[in-house]
Amino acid sequence: MTQTTTPPQITDSHCHLDFPDFEGKLDEIIANAAEAGVTRMVTICTKLKNEPSVRAIAETHAPVFYAAGTHPMSVASEPMATLDQLLALAKHPKFVGIGETGLDYHYTAETAQVQKDSLRIHIAAARETGLPLIIHSRAADDDMTRILTEEMNNGTFACVMHCFSSSPELARATLELGCYLSMSGIAAFPKSQEIRDIFAAAPIDRVLVETDAPYLAPPPHRGKRNEPAYTAHTARIGAEVFGLDYAEFAARTQENFNRLFSKAAAFPASA
Repeated sequence: MTQTTTPPQITDSHCHLDFPDFEGKLDEIIANAAEAGVTRMVTICTKLKNEPSVRAIAETHAPVFYAAGTHPMSVASEPMATLDQLLALAKHPKFVGIGETGLDYHYTAETAQVQKDSLRIHIAAARETGLPLIIHSRAADDDMTRILTEEMNNGTFACVMHCFSSSPELARATLELGCYLSMSGIAAFPKSQEIRDIFAAAPIDRVLVETDAPYLAPPPHRGKRNEPAYTAHTARIGAEVFGLDYAEFAARTQENFNRLFSKAAAFPASA
């Protein structure tokens, strides 16, 4: 007689379940996640015009929470989010974070100023709501450090550097400001030793795991569509980085998620 064991529970803190890759497949995707121990996921709305459809996914599927903001690569082509808009969205019981927002100078450096303006609006919303700010940062380390430092001095707010794959200097600066770092499938790529070293130097009580699905699938699924179930592959690499067994690392990341995303942690299971 074979005995089945339940995998340790983990949370995919950042995915995009409204993207076309998952259309018509969400029941299967969420079942796959549960089988892998991924019992919660936060799906991220990157353009506010899409918020109703993202909200509907969270309302339909019990394990799914959501966040919304304007992605820095879209901010020049989308209406600027307002503080009042974000505050109104935050009243929904399953709306648990502000963003993703941030700075991306890799592809969209020409819109740097409007990205900065948008980021500061999202920061104000995070500060006022107490919800964590979800930050995308690429090729913008100096400006990101400066803006976060300035804004923290204006009044603290919680934040996570999602899919962290930037420099050790940005990691140290944001950790000193109280931010969390989220580990994506990039950390599991064979050539990502520098990223693994950055996480190894971080306090374990500031680390989350995510997929950024449908992007950045970790091995053995690299190059294919990512999905929340694959958070488990990245978390196993995280356990190795911190020298912990998988169950202990999973438990620590759960504690971290619950602390940062306290609204999701407090959400009634029966609701």
